[in-house]
Amino acid sequence: MTDNLQQRADAVMAHTYARYPLTLMKGKGTRLWDETGREYIDFISGIAVCSLGHSHPALVKAMAAQAAELVHVSNLFYTEPQVKLAEWLTARSFADKVFFCNSGAEANEAAIKLARRYGHQHKGADCHRIIAMDKSFHGRTMATLSATGQEKIREGFAPVLEGFDHVPYGDLTSLEKMITDHTCAIMLEPVQGEGGVRVPETGYLEAVRRICDEMGLLLIFDEIQTGIGRTGTLFAYEHSGVRPDIMTLAKALGNGLPIGAMLAENRVMASFTPGSHASTFGGTPLVTAGALAVLETLEQENLVQRCFETGQYFKKKLEGLLSLAVAKEVRGLGLLLGIELTCEGTPLVKAMMEKGFIINCVQGNTLRFAPPFIITREEIDEMIEALAELLSGL
Repeated sequence: MTDNLQQRADAVMAHTYARYPLTLMKGKGTRLWDETGREYIDFISGIAVCSLGHSHPALVKAMAAQAAELVHVSNLFYTEPQVKLAEWLTARSFADKVFFCNSGAEANEAAIKLARRYGHQHKGADCHRIIAMDKSFHGRTMATLSATGQEKIREGFAPVLEGFDHVPYGDLTSLEKMITDHTCAIMLEPVQGEGGVRVPETGYLEAVRRICDEMGLLLIFDEIQTGIGRTGTLFAYEHSGVRPDIMTLAKALGNGLPIGAMLAENRVMASFTPGSHASTFGGTPLVTAGALAVLETLEQENLVQRCFETGQYFKKKLEGLLSLAVAKEVRGLGLLLGIELTCEGTPLVKAMMEKGFIINCVQGNTLRFAPPFIITREEIDEMIEALAELLSGL
């Protein structure tokens, strides 16, 4: 069945993914099963998406109930689930307003457009440039890949969108030198996920906030991967206490549903007026009802605190591997963790899959772990034991 399905997929689907030869059929909690019934422990949760785990009863119930009532009417009308979700997010963040869309890339696209429009209105049409970071990842649309600081993402798509300047992540001197009268915003991830699970040094985000305030620039935090509890606080900016002017969310917001959100303060969001930006499917009753159930479950089950505590345990276990010759550095916050190796990581991903564990690799040599928040210490111990066995043999 597997070979046939994979061959059928390759025959009719665009080859934009380097898929593993694995067909997944079912998920429950931290576990996934393939078509043969083999079980895997999920340590990547759909790339930092399924924080509640798979097929959580609260999400299943909310989706079924909403699907029986109202699925889609467009944003020409008000719908209750959308308003409730926006109220939940603004009540727990720095923001006053929310714009809903379908993905992280679209949320970042909205942030880029809002920053430029704000710059135009407050400083003139020449104030449109955005400073972003090397090794960043902001999405695959033309604007977001232009903002992304990785050449491999932009390869073959030239000319990219003009108006983005890149500086090394964590380098304040380079950042300050890059600012001109044409700069409207600085855009960065509080923790770089795709960039290798890189956490900035203490004081860096505070300094960037100070620079933005002094120069009259907007600060955009891309929390697509770090938001909704992943780093052990609801939003990653809470670790530093630095409030952005604009923030983007997706991934864990819907636990697998296609939803993104761009949040901002009133003074900034005021630059978006009727007709300036829109999304046909952004924040449908179905996905917002599901997302609200996800967020309420996070609170009711105290899962953000659990993420923080389990993340501390997991990080110490990973640091225990640093005695091995191929292990170089452990990085991350909460349950967004990575271990950098002195060797290529992709073969290890495949080897771990054979042992029943799903992980992934970023930047060629960093193994990334972003399991559901309900992962247990016993499951972490099992994975660490398997990984240690592989690394010891290198």
